[in-house]
Amino acid sequence: MPIAVALWSTVVKPGQPVSVIPQGDLVITNAALGAQLADSTGRTSVKLTYTRPVKVTSDDEGEEDDDDDQDAQVETVLCSFTPGKIEQCTLNLTFEEDDEFMLEVVGKNDVHLSGNYIDQAPDQVPYNDDSEPESEYALDEVSSDVEMNPEDLVGVPSDGEEDEGRFEEVASEEEAELAKPAKRPRESDATERDASTGDEVSKKKSKKLKAENGAPVAAPAGTSGDTSKKDKKGKKAKKGESKEGDAHKGESKEDDSKQKQGDKGNMRELPNGLKIQDAKLGDGSQAKKGMKVSMRYVGKLPNGKVFDSNTKGKPFTFRLGAGEVIKGWDEGVAGMKVGGERLLIIPPSLGYGNRKMDSIPPNSTLRFEVKLIDMK
Repeated sequence: MPIAVALWSTVVKPGQPVSVIPQGDLVITNAALGAQLADSTGRTSVKLTYTRPVKVTSDDEGEEDDDDDQDAQVETVLCSFTPGKIEQCTLNLTFEEDDEFMLEVVGKNDVHLSGNYIDQAPDQVPYNDDSEPESEYALDEVSSDVEMNPEDLVGVPSDGEEDEGRFEEVASEEEAELAKPAKRPRESDATERDASTGDEVSKKKSKKLKAENGAPVAAPAGTSGDTSKKDKKGKKAKKGESKEGDAHKGESKEDDSKQKQGDKGNMRELPNGLKIQDAKLGDGSQAKKGMKVSMRYVGKLPNGKVFDSNTKGKPFTFRLGAGEVIKGWDEGVAGMKVGGERLLIIPPSLGYGNRKMDSIPPNSTLRFEVKLIDMK
């Protein structure tokens, strides 16, 4: 590519042709009328006279035609000006070093021409020899950021594909509940049965306390009617107490079971619109802000389409409450225990808002099924 090395200019006046022999390669880029006009209405033209190039085919022919070629001058008009209409013209004429040419004005106004001396073969221009540069890096050795090892893709579910066995622990827990042995009878029930059996035996014994002729026989000490009535009242009172005790025991067992299950199975909604439902509570301490947690998850849109998941291989790890994930995750994962599973329904304000993220439309409510694998 030519490089401009110096400025060139000249003024051509009417009746005074200018002969130019460039000291180097020259390119004329502009022609314009002078600041003072001798004729404000007349037309002024710039005429160029140059030697026509000659092609020499042989030494003999060249010698014969030398005289004719020296007189092979060509005239042409570069541009024309009309004051008030056309007063400047852009040119692109290149003349090689020592090639003589003549400029002449036809009209009454001066014409200024300007351009640059150029270097058409600079030494410092890279690859000026038309050779192609060698690439510093081989593109076939540079891996793309989006390429993945085919082994890492094995088992990754496609969009909409059901992930069977995602949370196998839930199914095993249900089967364990169904396989629980039958409850043994409560102690209060056994006491009631023993008491009723004792009453029947005492009644049979009282019937036997009769004479042989059928006359009643006085009951032994402690077996009078008043005593029997008191005993019956005492037994009824004991029965009532035992029933109340059983009722209290049943309520305490229900409270204990409710306390163990917590909010399992119940959907709760926070003031910011985040909905949380525990499928499994897990064991150990709860995940708190600042802990590093490892998760499995399946993300779905409201129509059930899966847009992201992590169910095999290396778990997804982040620091809870540090803003490394969307707000719905920072708030929804807090409080989980290792092995715990949750359903998070995240509103747009706690997700990606009105932004479009890959296959997630703007203002989308996100549904995540998450499981806490580990935390530190």
